[in-house]
Amino acid sequence: MKPLKYKRILLKLSGESLMGKKGFGIDPEVLDFFADEIISIHKLGVQIGVVIGGGNIFRGLNASDQGIGRVTGDQMGMLATVINSLALQNSIEKKGTYSRLMSSIKMDEIAEPYILRRAIRHLEKGRVVIFGAGTGHPYFSTDTAASLRAVEIEADVIIKGTRVDGVFDADPEKIPAALKFDSISYIDILKKNLRVMDLTAISLCQENKLPIVVFNMDKPGNLLALIKGENVGTVVQE
Repeated sequence: MKPLKYKRILLKLSGESLMGKKGFGIDPEVLDFFADEIISIHKLGVQIGVVIGGGNIFRGLNASDQGIGRVTGDQMGMLATVINSLALQNSIEKKGTYSRLMSSIKMDEIAEPYILRRAIRHLEKGRVVIFGAGTGHPYFSTDTAASLRAVEIEADVIIKGTRVDGVFDADPEKIPAALKFDSISYIDILKKNLRVMDLTAISLCQENKLPIVVFNMDKPGNLLALIKGENVGTVVQE
């Protein structure tokens, strides 16, 4: 069998992706699909870390519109990521794959505290590790949390699941003729303001020479094809 392109990955999923066709919350069918996609690469021996956003439940950045302070809003958003993480963990384990949920905020009855050496040990033992509660601090997005965790666990790549086929020069859902990039540099992402990830996340990846692959998570088999080295999505690198 051809060697896998990536052996240890950090998969970043948005909270909004869990909504499916709903306007809010978690769609069980989407959750089930994501679990199957993750398990498909886990069976090949890929070590998998996962970070999920919380925007399907609560978005801290929009909290000020409701009269909620930024710090409190971000803390509420962190808790929303834990809800999504628990849901994904449950779905993965129902299918017979072991996983661990590690939280940046101490909540011993729900999740293990995030300890780097323990996280790496779980990965080495073949457990899917889900990192909840962002970085544990306000003012940092889950994109930044994903970049930070990926650097810490020495992942080969951050794989960002979206609902489009990669990075485009415009929004392909609004402009069908938008041009897709097969590869693009960190600097061009920032210069063109393409909003792949926020500035802090991109800068962290650039500083640590950590590639990002942006791909369509909604297409069955796409994640598996990407891991095998097929031309899927857009690679962001030097």
